[in-house]
Amino acid sequence: MIRVLLADDQALVRAGFRMILRAEADVEVVGEAGQGLEAVELARALEPDVVLMDLRMPELDGIEATRRIVDGADGPRVLVLTTFDLDEYVYEALRAGASGFLLKDAPEEQLVAGIKVVADGGSLFAPAVTRRLIERFAGAAPTQPPEVLSELTPREVEVLRLVARGLANAEIASELVVSEHTAKTHVAHILQKLDARDRVQAVVLAYESGLVRAGG
Repeated sequence: MIRVLLADDQALVRAGFRMILRAEADVEVVGEAGQGLEAVELARALEPDVVLMDLRMPELDGIEATRRIVDGADGPRVLVLTTFDLDEYVYEALRAGASGFLLKDAPEEQLVAGIKVVADGGSLFAPAVTRRLIERFAGAAPTQPPEVLSELTPREVEVLRLVARGLANAEIASELVVSEHTAKTHVAHILQKLDARDRVQAVVLAYESGLVRAGG
């Protein structure tokens, strides 16, 4: 059973998501929060698997709430909800540790599928939108290339660049002419070395460090 916490300051929006998820036999809504601080407190108290997080909430915005919720090895996964796909708040949420994002008007099946992907330890990595988002905002918040990048082998750097292009493991395997298992192992090693929760975090780091350039 996937335990979900809804965090949105609009009661009608929460009610809509609750109705959609109620129809899923393997998903349970364990709580609802109307603002950020409440979301953090409920996440700690209820220990959900996934938090559906609105970004613009009173008292504590969704970005800082996300940062606090995912802090720690066993923190819940956060799936950000937004009205606009090209939103700097979404980019900041990805940097804060969100595992992906969905538009609020996404089809019901996409919402359910997204929750299940994130709960399973994956990331909702829609290559076209996520890459476009990161390309647009990465240059606005440059960071020093982390020393940890030097720990990557040349092959791992090559794989990270392919991940940043939005390629799945099977596509990476085809590109490099290796088995899918080998590609998956490389990705796992990269995430471990970068201390990244998932592929989205690794892609953000790749762009911010300059390893991958916008349009490259």
